[in-house]
Amino acid sequence: MSNVRSTSIMGREFGDRLMFALVVAFALIMLTPVLWVIGLSLKANAELMADMNSVFRAPYTLLNYLNILANSSVFRWVLNSLIVSTGLTIGTLVLCSLAGYGFARLNFPGRDILFVIVLLGLAVPEQAVLIARHQIFGMLKLHNTYQGLILPGLSAPFGVFLMTQYFRAIPKELDEAALLDNASRFKIFWKVLLPLTVPAQATLGIFTFLWSWNDYFWPLISGTKKEMFTLTVGMASTQTNFAQSEGLGFLMAQAVFAGAPILILYLFFQKYIVTAVSGAAVR
Repeated sequence: MSNVRSTSIMGREFGDRLMFALVVAFALIMLTPVLWVIGLSLKANAELMADMNSVFRAPYTLLNYLNILANSSVFRWVLNSLIVSTGLTIGTLVLCSLAGYGFARLNFPGRDILFVIVLLGLAVPEQAVLIARHQIFGMLKLHNTYQGLILPGLSAPFGVFLMTQYFRAIPKELDEAALLDNASRFKIFWKVLLPLTVPAQATLGIFTFLWSWNDYFWPLISGTKKEMFTLTVGMASTQTNFAQSEGLGFLMAQAVFAGAPILILYLFFQKYIVTAVSGAAVR
């Protein structure tokens, strides 16, 4: 019996080690492109033009990053991206939380039809409304303004759906108990239910910030003045027609510079994403 038990334990240990090795192997495969980009960004452009294999050996340099910081407009572009991404994230969280609570907890005429109409927004590509949006914002003189860069993103059907599902998963007995204590609807929303949706809000906020930070299409069209460029548009404006052949290291440094804030944000809030995804799977 003891031999069978020890064999079973050894089999489980071997399986665990094999699974761990596979996870590490897949993680390394996923990290390889990132490490490659970082390596290229630390090499002089002249060396990369002569031999791409030079990325695997010293010397390395921070010259490409210094060239980025030497552009006086870079910090303005970073500030623009922060303002737009933060404003869009806050606005999306507020509107989607209110809409989710309304669809999940309130009964009003046409609620189900309106919810379907909101979800149909997921099927409408941004390019389909681009011309109309551009004309409307032009008439309102909102191009080259923060409002013009933020307002289109506040239409977030997925965010409404996500928050609606989380509010529906919360037991209605909490509402009934609060109503017995003469709490108002807004107080129930703000004090009782909203704190229970923090994982969903964190997930929605992170993905909204990520999408806004990396957005290139609408800022390119609406923000035509250099002082209103976001980081993605500003970085693209500094590239020459031969950037990939003559300035590959500089190009990769731009990619690292633009992506670093998102990586830092994810590292701080990854536990909320895991909690939200696992919670959604259970529900």
